[in-house]
Amino acid sequence: MLEIKNLHVEVESKKILNGVTLRIKPGEVHALLGPNGSGKSTLSYVIAGHPKYKVTAGEIQFEGKNVLEMKPEERALAGIFLAFQHPLEISGVNLFNFLFQMAKTRTKSLSPIKFRRHVIDNLEKVGFDESFLDRDLNVGFSGGEKKRTEVLQLLLTNPSLAVLDETDSGLDRDSLKTIGKAIQALRSPKFSALIITHYARLLDYIEPDYVHVMGNGKIVLSGGPEIIEKIEKNGYKDVFKK
Repeated sequence: MLEIKNLHVEVESKKILNGVTLRIKPGEVHALLGPNGSGKSTLSYVIAGHPKYKVTAGEIQFEGKNVLEMKPEERALAGIFLAFQHPLEISGVNLFNFLFQMAKTRTKSLSPIKFRRHVIDNLEKVGFDESFLDRDLNVGFSGGEKKRTEVLQLLLTNPSLAVLDETDSGLDRDSLKTIGKAIQALRSPKFSALIITHYARLLDYIEPDYVHVMGNGKIVLSGGPEIIEKIEKNGYKDVFKK
């Protein structure tokens, strides 16, 4: 599904990623943990195609395609979804119209009436009622509501690969459970995910197949869910001693 080889990235001549290598197979969920400033969010933006980040070496392959040669919109249409750490607010565009225009990029003849029914069927999964559809996108939304909006987009888009950049930050336990269950429901042989987090709270509801720890711009440890328990107990100090 996704293969990253020896990826080096810099921003304004400052090195951020220093040789990241990662392979995600179809149907797998990977968790990427690490302290602030370790390069986790940078990796997510590079996968999605943010122009601020300059790839100086390495490669990214998605379903056999060279991602680095694709525009951001081409990556999205190919099946890569990024949930932002800090979702944007857009005044003058209500949530339903945003979701509808997003869906029309894939299905030109989409009926707004049928699509609204489809959206309503998914609202409960993220803890929203229908009134949210008529509100401006993320304007006046709490931090948790903004993250739920991102997950709603994920449910409606149904991508092949979801990159979730600290979707759990700032969420209370109930919101974590709601979002975790919604993402867990997407798991299938055709869906893969990279869950980027500073803490491991969301992983109480989504059990990853593999866990990676990032430090100083590269992956320093990979293994199973047992890594989460060690980090929750002792922090990252034991990881970076090695």
